[in-house]
Amino acid sequence: MSWQTYVDSNLVGSGKVTKAAIIGLQGGLWAKSSGFEPTTEEQNALIAGFKNPDSLLASGVKLAGTKYFTLSANARTIQTKKGADGAIIVKTKQAILVAVYIAPLQAGEVVPVVESLADYLINAGY
Repeated sequence: MSWQTYVDSNLVGSGKVTKAAIIGLQGGLWAKSSGFEPTTEEQNALIAGFKNPDSLLASGVKLAGTKYFTLSANARTIQTKKGADGAIIVKTKQAILVAVYIAPLQAGEVVPVVESLADYLINAGY
């Protein structure tokens, strides 16, 4: 399965994620939904943020030019919010899954989708 298929089928295709991307932990955008383009600077900030999650609590997260307030951050998952919208960001062994949702979708609907894919990829060595 290609990385793009994970974005299209498992994340956006779930109906619970509006936009998504997969970023390599060594850098680089592996796959993304149409019209969603996290910059290299934003990607690098996420990679660094997983090494020091507390920094994201202070600075927030920026994705494709949109700034999000960080609700929680740890070594595996970052939850963000901007008004009624938000993003769930989960780290695997080799990648970062970024899932953006727009209201009326809510974090509680999105988290299981992203966490499930992350668990699958971790078990597959990614």
